[in-house]
Amino acid sequence: MTTHKMAVPRTLRAEHHELHHELARAMDAGGRTGEAARRVADLLHPHFGKEEEFALPPLAVLAALAKGAALPDPGAILERTERLKAEFAQLVREHDEIVKALQALIMTAKADQKPEIVRFAEQLVLHAETEEEVLYPAAILVGEYLKLKRAL
Repeated sequence: MTTHKMAVPRTLRAEHHELHHELARAMDAGGRTGEAARRVADLLHPHFGKEEEFALPPLAVLAALAKGAALPDPGAILERTERLKAEFAQLVREHDEIVKALQALIMTAKADQKPEIVRFAEQLVLHAETEEEVLYPAAILVGEYLKLKRAL
């Protein structure tokens, strides 16, 4: 595998950072809510690591592709998009587990009267849906587009 380091788009990196921060705040709530948030964190941290390794970096070249610009290392992008295709179902299974943990967090936070944690957990559910419906498919399409361009 190419060792070329590809960056996750700044906006997505910032969103993940904010989600980590909010999750840490939820864990700091302590009690049952904090425990439920820790369960989410235990599932989420390794998942985010995978996303930042291979699922999200291909999105950094979308603007360049839209402008018709040359890419510095299309092979590194293709490696990541092929891995994303291969691991797509596993990432979705991980989302399913994360969402189950988030649903438990929502119920617990509601019972503990912590509406800010409920809102955060609901936002994180939407984040997972956005990745499955938009971000992962867009990253895969980057690779498919690059393969088509190579074939011309």
